[in-house]
Amino acid sequence: MPREPLFTGLVVDEYDNAVEVAYVGEEPCYVVDDQGFRRHIPSEQVDRQVLQFMAEMVEGHEDLLSEQAAKMLGQEDIFSRAALENQFKNIEKQFEQVLETGIPEEGRAFMGMSGFKVRINLHGDVIEVAQPGAVDPDDE
Repeated sequence: MPREPLFTGLVVDEYDNAVEVAYVGEEPCYVVDDQGFRRHIPSEQVDRQVLQFMAEMVEGHEDLLSEQAAKMLGQEDIFSRAALENQFKNIEKQFEQVLETGIPEEGRAFMGMSGFKVRINLHGDVIEVAQPGAVDPDDE
């Protein structure tokens, strides 16, 4: 079970209202205001949907992403690129670790400043993941 929601401060409801974070026992939840009724949605339910969306964005672009990541790291040799590409191809295996360790506050702040936002409905279903600057996968 995650210690805290991955996307604290980045989740909004259908009407663009910020979603709060609360705990039910030890379980972290996103709290959606449903006309005064506070719906507690387990954060893991929402976080996994967002991670799955991100994995789908990566799928099919592993080679390009690994090339760019290698350049950013200054390690453009074929072994580093192959290792990075393998990590991108197996990105779903990284989810458990991300759910356990979380995203650093600085990372979430950067995501928020860049316009990243997750829109959910009253049931915790992800309606939209806004990633300004991301390429729409349907525009290939």
